[in-house]
Amino acid sequence: MAKQDRAIRTRQNILEAAAVVFDERGYDAATINEILARAEVTKGALYFHFPSKEDLAHAVIDAQAEATSALLDVPGGCRMQRLVDLGMVFSHQLLVDPVLRGSVRLTMEHGSPALHRSGPFTGWTELHTRLLVEGKERGEVLPDVVAWEVAELIVGAFGGINAMSQSMSDRADLERRAIVLYEHLMPSVAVPAVLARLDMAPGRGARALALAALEPVGAA
Repeated sequence: MAKQDRAIRTRQNILEAAAVVFDERGYDAATINEILARAEVTKGALYFHFPSKEDLAHAVIDAQAEATSALLDVPGGCRMQRLVDLGMVFSHQLLVDPVLRGSVRLTMEHGSPALHRSGPFTGWTELHTRLLVEGKERGEVLPDVVAWEVAELIVGAFGGINAMSQSMSDRADLERRAIVLYEHLMPSVAVPAVLARLDMAPGRGARALALAALEPVGAA
């Protein structure tokens, strides 16, 4: 068990080190030697867990899928609050989670064609679509809303404000940009009674994560 625990910690250490290097340098410029130096592991240890730089990059990219599953446990039955929380929590996590930052850098950059970058966009769009469909079934969503169209719009818009925020303030203003996005978008999505109850105030991402830690729920 101790050996297995060490292997898990080593893998996570390598993943975090690689994410930092990818975030700083991009995929093409990042080198295995830089990752080894930051992780302080041997080349054998790295290749035991990740056979190539490409495999390591894909593992970092896949971190976004893990983030989306965690966001489903945010308390509250309101699907439109969960929809807002996807962006608010993600905005918060990008400031504190180096693996997530590396994942976003790899997803957004134009580099090696060897990397499959569409997975996170597909995953986020499917999750938003699911929440919009469930919200419509529960009477939270305006009847003329087309779920998949709005889902693609939200994911694309969030990608845009993330890129803009990173360029202009190193994401220091990402939460503010996300709030503005939802304040303008949600009146066209949620019915008035639901819209009035949505928490889109500053700090919502951290609050939602704290609530999830105290009282996790499933998909109820």
